[in-house]
Amino acid sequence: MTLTFPNPSRSFDEAHNAVRFSGYDGVFQVPFIVEAAALKKTSGKVLLESECLTAFDAARERILDVARKAYSDRRRSSYTLTADDF
Repeated sequence: MTLTFPNPSRSFDEAHNAVRFSGYDGVFQVPFIVEAAALKKTSGKVLLESECLTAFDAARERILDVARKAYSDRRRSSYTLTADDF
């Protein structure tokens, strides 16, 4: 199966200063977080919680492409996307 993102929901994780979202490989949920620093790189500014979510939405397709690549490179139980991934 391939990784898909049928659920557009995302949430801010204050403890990790990141945005959480999920992909699915068939019936298996694959959790991801994208760090605020990576979102800063895509938007070009320091971000607060609401701005992180807005930046995520604006760069969603790029983020999902990076998530697919990370998933295809190596299968793990969860993934953290950092600025280096972008």
